[in-house]
Amino acid sequence: MKIAVINPNSTVSMTLKIADAARAVAGPGVVIEGRTCAGSPASIQGPADGEAAAPHLLAELERAVADGAQAAVIACFDDTALFDARKITDIPVIGIGEAGYHAAILMGRKFSVVTTLSVSVPVLEQNLVDYGLAGHCLRVRASDVPVLDLEKPGSDARGKVSAEIARAIAEDGAGAIVLGCAGMADLAADLSRDHGVPVIDGVAAATGFARTLMGLTA
Repeated sequence: MKIAVINPNSTVSMTLKIADAARAVAGPGVVIEGRTCAGSPASIQGPADGEAAAPHLLAELERAVADGAQAAVIACFDDTALFDARKITDIPVIGIGEAGYHAAILMGRKFSVVTTLSVSVPVLEQNLVDYGLAGHCLRVRASDVPVLDLEKPGSDARGKVSAEIARAIAEDGAGAIVLGCAGMADLAADLSRDHGVPVIDGVAAATGFARTLMGLTA
């Protein structure tokens, strides 16, 4: 079985990180193929970047299907072009935002989202409404971390994300945290241990759901 994990932005180092996170949960017999949208913005921070990335993402999805992918993960927490992607293929297409929210709900937890910049907050809030999940989310929070800082060794990105998680637990009463950026995929396990609540990486959640759906439709 092959899952295409598509990074809608053009930053290759993020694609490699995302693909590693997917492989960690994919299980035996599942091939993870990381794909980068070369013509897209370097990061997706708000609706303008998402609109610019959408045509490149849809083209990359079509190439992945032609190359034999049996499911696809859209590895941007904004769920860039998710509904349009589902219109052009019959394979399961999972957005990491939607997957992260459902993972928290299936754990029976009210959750807060910790994302990057405040420009992303309205997009995520609207997605929650569109999915019918807004009532499960306590708050969408920005950590004031530019997406590409998550790729920089020695940056204070992890500390800022961790501090915002602490505030979400103390102020919102969050029983789980959903990380609001694919570039945070490598932080989830350590942050879960640090804060004593499930910290959910949408890449891992989406990969798990994609693997299950492939099994159901095989």
